[in-house]
Amino acid sequence: MIRTKLCDLVGIEYPIFQGGMAWTATGDLAAAVSEAGGLGIIGSGQAPADWVRREIRKVKDTTAKPFGVNIMLMSPYVDEIMHVIVEERVPVITTGAGNPGKYVGMLKEIGTKVIPVVASVALARRLEKVGVDALIAEGMESGGHVGEISTLPLVPQIIDAVKIPVIAAGGIVDGRGLAAALALGAEGVQMGTRFMCADECTISPKVKEMILKAKDRDTAVTGHSTGHPVRCLENKFTREFSRMEREQVPAAELEKLGAGRLRLAMVEGDTENGSVMSGQVAGAVKKIEPAAEIIRDVMEGAERELKRLAQLISS
Repeated sequence: MIRTKLCDLVGIEYPIFQGGMAWTATGDLAAAVSEAGGLGIIGSGQAPADWVRREIRKVKDTTAKPFGVNIMLMSPYVDEIMHVIVEERVPVITTGAGNPGKYVGMLKEIGTKVIPVVASVALARRLEKVGVDALIAEGMESGGHVGEISTLPLVPQIIDAVKIPVIAAGGIVDGRGLAAALALGAEGVQMGTRFMCADECTISPKVKEMILKAKDRDTAVTGHSTGHPVRCLENKFTREFSRMEREQVPAAELEKLGAGRLRLAMVEGDTENGSVMSGQVAGAVKKIEPAAEIIRDVMEGAERELKRLAQLISS
């Protein structure tokens, strides 16, 4: 069985995090992933603190195993959500869009592990200094908000730059991806897109169908001109957004155009006019299945690959 430092750090059986995707990673999905031995993560996004508390308690009512909450530090509710995290004694938080340094002290007091998502070596070094427990190095192959460096060059550079555990994310969909991440020196992986097609994921069935039909070149990145690039499955909305960017429409107008589009897709099922955030691995997702089956497949696949690679070494 594959067991890494990450498993011991957060108390999980398998070194697999489920991405904390807004409007996608609810308590239902997080509970299923945690119960199956990975780390399920609730995506708080722009949701208010009372919604986050309800989802946390949903997980607690379903499983006694560790779970996490992803917190977007640009959320207008971030302070209130952090207080909920403390009150509910959430075992793990992952963070994005900022520096969680001001919260690290109070979180460490209750034993919460703080694991930010990073897309550069400079940010990784800065966050290690504020006392975070590990880092998620996310390449630009991922869905949602993306950086500029792909996973393969990003992960080993961050590993070489810090002493804390690093989790690889972006472009990982199966056991081959986990084996590759371990070869790069990562202690585990975070996966988002494949878990969108878990039975327990409550997004619109239309979104799941779109992922299953996707091919390798069906994602597009928009928003470079706003400073907040986002990877989605290409549709009417992304084409319109790209056209407006080419015409140099002001960033404020583009931001207004994008408001509410993620919920429109994930909750309401409008896959033409909504923002269907998905990674480049969408073309490799072939079926809807239980979260436990996804984890089993990834772990068995990784073990097969590592055994195969070991046979390549001559004595």
